[in-house]
Amino acid sequence: MNRIVVVGASAAGLATVETLRREGFTGTITLIGEELDAPYDRPPLSKQILASQWEADRIALRTAEQLHALALDLRLGVRATGLDTAGRLVTLSDGVGVPYDGLVVATGVRPRPLPGASGHSIRTLDDALELRKRLRPGARLTVVGAGFLGAECAAVARGLGCEVTLLEPAPVPLAHAVGEPVGRMLADVHRDHGVDLRTGVMVTEIVDGGVRLGDGTLVGADEVLVAAGSIPNTDWLDGSGLTVGDGVVCDEFCAAAPGVYAAGDVARWPNPLFGVDMRIEHRTNAAEQGMAAARNLLGARKPFAPVPYFWSDQYDLKIHAYGYLRGHDRFDVVDGSLADRRFLAAYHRGGRLVGALAVNMPPKAVRPWRQAIASGGSVE
Repeated sequence: MNRIVVVGASAAGLATVETLRREGFTGTITLIGEELDAPYDRPPLSKQILASQWEADRIALRTAEQLHALALDLRLGVRATGLDTAGRLVTLSDGVGVPYDGLVVATGVRPRPLPGASGHSIRTLDDALELRKRLRPGARLTVVGAGFLGAECAAVARGLGCEVTLLEPAPVPLAHAVGEPVGRMLADVHRDHGVDLRTGVMVTEIVDGGVRLGDGTLVGADEVLVAAGSIPNTDWLDGSGLTVGDGVVCDEFCAAAPGVYAAGDVARWPNPLFGVDMRIEHRTNAAEQGMAAARNLLGARKPFAPVPYFWSDQYDLKIHAYGYLRGHDRFDVVDGSLADRRFLAAYHRGGRLVGALAVNMPPKAVRPWRQAIASGGSVE
């Protein structure tokens, strides 16, 4: 291989190109990014950036000097519009075709839109800065979707003095991700902080002055934030021959086709550790999968079998979790208590330990559980 193209210049794409250089690849590496900004970190967008605790320059993943040292063919402000796998060519929005010997798809996801008027989203730095300008004391913010992103933004807005309504179609927020007991505890936390949390409601459209619910109710708002899920950025792969199904479908090595790999939020692969096909939208996974895709592209042929990790900050709660918590059939609080909002919980599926979640516990309390999950241990 003489030329490798990486489409997507966020955490997964950056990890890919850095690993290629670390592993000794000396050929041309083209890194393509739709945004004009150099690679930056996204988790702070819904936390420190939105809360005005950090300014934009603080979330840059690398300095200009560090990027220069990678000797990249860096193309920012353009997006990939097509892929010819037979001819090994990526077509860009500026009409240029970029040939490749190896390709890594790291195009991430975009917010799932709602019908009607436009609302805010939190996916890019510009998104966060624009919403930040509008979150003034007394402003009415309606957040559609009480997943981690929506919940974090709701918590920040309350801290800024906004009136917040949080709308969620499920009976218990985040129950699919962390289980009903933890979901109910988090719901209570938001209500205790003055959030008007409404569950089991469907938003049908955004209208002038708020959102319309399925029963016709108008929920008034000065600003509307849509955090109702995401869509993998795979449209540009239509006609390429790659298999796409809620992401780029890969094997256990992150390979989607000969010479084509995928990494980060856009990649769906069978994780051998859990025996489950998964697509993970967590920052740590993006970096780890970018490194794995790079090594396998260069010939390592090592299955990508991580223990996923995520974290979330909501009010004074710090949440950390390891493993794949979805689909668990047993939940145990092994330290602390839900009532005190300080606890460590273990998740099992089929008699096997598959996850651990900590709320307001020291990091050292949950870290050992990662190895226990990796080794397929039990809660005992």
